[in-house]
Amino acid sequence: MPIKLEENSPTLEQLPDAYLMSLTHYSAISLCGEEQSKYLQGQVTCDVTTSTEHSLLVGAHCNAKGKVFSAFRLINRNSAYLLIQPKASIIGSISELKKFGVFAKVDINKTDELSFYALAGKDAASILQNNFTRIPDSLNPVVQSKETTLVYIAGKQARYLIIDTVAALENIVSTINLPIFKSDVWNLLEISEGFVQIASESSDTYVPQMLNLQAVNGISFTKGCYLGQETVARMQYLGKNKKALFSLITPLNQPIKNDDIIEKQLGENWRKAGDILSAYQADDGNCYLQAVMGNDINSATQLRIKSQPESKVSIQTLPYSLETQ
Repeated sequence: MPIKLEENSPTLEQLPDAYLMSLTHYSAISLCGEEQSKYLQGQVTCDVTTSTEHSLLVGAHCNAKGKVFSAFRLINRNSAYLLIQPKASIIGSISELKKFGVFAKVDINKTDELSFYALAGKDAASILQNNFTRIPDSLNPVVQSKETTLVYIAGKQARYLIIDTVAALENIVSTINLPIFKSDVWNLLEISEGFVQIASESSDTYVPQMLNLQAVNGISFTKGCYLGQETVARMQYLGKNKKALFSLITPLNQPIKNDDIIEKQLGENWRKAGDILSAYQADDGNCYLQAVMGNDINSATQLRIKSQPESKVSIQTLPYSLETQ
């Protein structure tokens, strides 16, 4: 029987105390082999040598100029590294990893055999305990419960990734028996938490600090050389970064257009303020946005969506600080 998904698009406040999300837009890049750690260490911003079977790392994969192909969550599953991320950012990232991977003893593949769901809400932990022999927490964010991998993602609202084969996950979500929302709701939570969602259009465009990855421990400044490291270090230590990732909200009459931008008011004129990376349109008319803008912008600045001049965009508080980063 096909899994039935909720048709509505709730706001953050309307979400139930426990619910599932079908992450059909998610996948992972798998790296395994004799030199998987050594190879990946030279390709990404996080310190892969600190990874264990129970750890969760955040990182980015950049080109030689320090522009981000993908931002991911890194875990271990069955002796392989999984770089979990939206499918849209995998395309560019995996081709670059394979390009250099031919010189190392490592196999690099997309995990088409795996499926991804997420469980969230204030009752999520207790529901997880009722259905699995082991569950992850802040000390051990990744655990294996039989064949299923469970990942704890800290935040304003704790979330749990559930990773297994398609058939196994269908049985699991059927047993848990909670409302199942579409992947859009996951995007809403990522926007709220300030975790960047990179689509194919925004791949190879921004350095990691423009996406706030330094604020979520996604960059190691002590690990040594990796692709793009020179640019990333220069941005950090010479104060050259002038952009940041923002969470925004605006009531809208029409959906966001694919090429829409954020504008700011300068006197009687309006100028481009930033690019929209991700958007979630709630049923109540509010649109939640993730955008890259100048990091000197403040809440007093008048912002709007270019295609909807009457709109008023408000900056939302992120769960982390950029002040000391």
